[in-house]
Amino acid sequence: MGTPSGTTLAVLLVGPAGAGKTSVAKYWADHRRVPTAHISLDDVREWVRSGFADPQSGWNDHSEAQYRLARRTCGFAARNFLANGISCILDDAVFPDRPVVGLGGWKRHVGPGLLPVVLLPGLEIVLERNAERSGNRRLTDEEVARIHGRMAGWYGSGLPIIDNSQMDVVQTAKVLDDVLARSIASPPNW
Repeated sequence: MGTPSGTTLAVLLVGPAGAGKTSVAKYWADHRRVPTAHISLDDVREWVRSGFADPQSGWNDHSEAQYRLARRTCGFAARNFLANGISCILDDAVFPDRPVVGLGGWKRHVGPGLLPVVLLPGLEIVLERNAERSGNRRLTDEEVARIHGRMAGWYGSGLPIIDNSQMDVVQTAKVLDDVLARSIASPPNW
């Protein structure tokens, strides 16, 4: 089975805080044979400086509106990159039990060829990784555990899941290529 390294495609990495989505996405984008952009939903959300609605302060109408705007902006950027032959990898903590901000919105904004992949290491790993974060990217242990528990809902969803508990970024990117090659050959139903 070939690798997708020479194919223009759109990938969505999903997982809890500390799963390694951003690190893996950056590495994967940096090491492809075709031009590839990394689009981080968190980075785009943080373009809002004054009036930033931080979901850590509570999910409300303002944080949801800013999330939706950031997702549309990411989708617009991804479509533009794809139209110009540039692959993209997006990352977001999409919850399986929250359809309002779920995969359907990503599919609408990026397109039906989007390939979602879930990174889901064990709780102890995401807690360790989260402890190394700073600023508004660092969550409380309780919040990380709650998010991780909700992400377990991806099991049985039909989406490919990578448990990268025992993998570094390079190994995870290699497994991601393998998973994407299978997804290209037989796209997941979502």
